[in-house]
Amino acid sequence: MESRPPFPPFTLETAREKVRKAEDAWNSRDPEKVSLAYTPESRWRNRDHFLTGRPQIVAFLQAKWAREQEYRLIKELWSFHENRIAVRFCYEWRDDAGQWFRSHGNEMWQFDAQGLMEQRHASINDVAIAEADRKFLWPQGRRPDDHAGLSELGL
Repeated sequence: MESRPPFPPFTLETAREKVRKAEDAWNSRDPEKVSLAYTPESRWRNRDHFLTGRPQIVAFLQAKWAREQEYRLIKELWSFHENRIAVRFCYEWRDDAGQWFRSHGNEMWQFDAQGLMEQRHASINDVAIAEADRKFLWPQGRRPDDHAGLSELGL
């Protein structure tokens, strides 16, 4: 049986660990790898998209990262209880025309007993920014441990 530690019920430490692992996976921009954190029949609401199952998640992420170039993400734990975690996040990206954006969002996650996410509800707003206003400047991939988080950046 598949599992993805840490497992619920979450503590402050394990909830923070779960959030960072999710951030790291999304910053890999590898749809197959990201999809393995979700149950095979996971249900998502991402903005106005409603998805069910890993194949739909993979297809969605492939299209997302083809459109959102130079993607860099920071997630921050907002709250947790038993098998649920609430997260706030921002990510920066640019489009084909070179316009930069910072996307601000909130997610609500629900996990099964094996630590796989069975539900993800995301609300996201995009704000156009000047390239000079970017704050997520590390090389693409995992955010360095010493890079400021959202609260430290004033986001």
